[in-house]
Amino acid sequence: MDYISKYFSWLFGEYFPWLWGEVRNFLLNPDGPADKFVIMIIAILFFIVVMGLILFLVDRPKNAPRWLVVLGFVGPAVLAIGFGLVYPALATMWSSLFNKNGAEFIGLDNYVTAVTEPAFQTVLRNTILWVVLVPLLSTFLGLVYAVLVDRTRIERWAKTLMFLPMAISMVGASIIWKFVYAVRGADYDQIGLLNQLLVWLGQEPRSFLIDSPWNNLFLIAVMVWIQTGFAMTILSAAIKAIPDDIVEAARLDGLAGLQMFRYITVPSIRPALVVVLTTIAMATLKVFDIVRTMTNGNYATSVIANEFYDQSFRKANAGLGAALAVILFIFVIPLVIYNVRQMRLSEEIR
Repeated sequence: MDYISKYFSWLFGEYFPWLWGEVRNFLLNPDGPADKFVIMIIAILFFIVVMGLILFLVDRPKNAPRWLVVLGFVGPAVLAIGFGLVYPALATMWSSLFNKNGAEFIGLDNYVTAVTEPAFQTVLRNTILWVVLVPLLSTFLGLVYAVLVDRTRIERWAKTLMFLPMAISMVGASIIWKFVYAVRGADYDQIGLLNQLLVWLGQEPRSFLIDSPWNNLFLIAVMVWIQTGFAMTILSAAIKAIPDDIVEAARLDGLAGLQMFRYITVPSIRPALVVVLTTIAMATLKVFDIVRTMTNGNYATSVIANEFYDQSFRKANAGLGAALAVILFIFVIPLVIYNVRQMRLSEEIR
């Protein structure tokens, strides 16, 4: 994008310097809601013109070449992916090889720092803990809940209740749970639910969000609370899709209870289990809101996404921030590959 900006700066700056300056200032520094609204209208009109031109070029010729049709429909998507995804990814990888202000090439030093320094090792450890516990606990609880309420009288209400946390934003859920974990001195009335329960049981109030490493588990509980509803919804649909003749045959063979769950339910919904596990794992790798809202990454609770934000925007260390972003991307790749392979395997079985 820098090269494109420089090209247009030269093109218009050479022949229409005043016009280019006014347009650039208007687009980059909109003055108030009216200017922003005008920019939005310009973007919409530009999109309409481009799509209209594409449809005209594709539809106008009687015998349009195949490459023209492909270019007309796939070309804009490829350009959008290139400029919106591929280019930023390559630019981030390149930035990770430079120092904090991008003035000196330092190779893999940022990656060495991210792996060897104790503070960043804690960040990596916390991220791995999140990625292991959240998918497993969410999927297990969602599966058990889906099985227990399946075909019961209160199924609709029970599932709605479990799915409600999914409708709450991460920040909203974090604020709710921050009040649940809130602590005050022993001489004061507790406003946090958990500490009030401890007081009723004759225990001293605890600082749930400060005491390391247990505070990470209390943060993880928030993500599990949110994602269990998602797991329950997907797995419940998969359970209902199990053919009735398979269930009836298993019952005639004497299977019931845990045996039915182990030998019929779980194998039948294995593709859905894989999708749920990998989807929640990828969402957990990018967790930022919960940590940012509840602890701000303090008390040894930071994860890669939060540390990437701190290094890039608060400590102005663009090189190390880019390296952490690349590490996060590397962690996601195996999950995506495994998910794709399992989906292809399930398609082959069908």
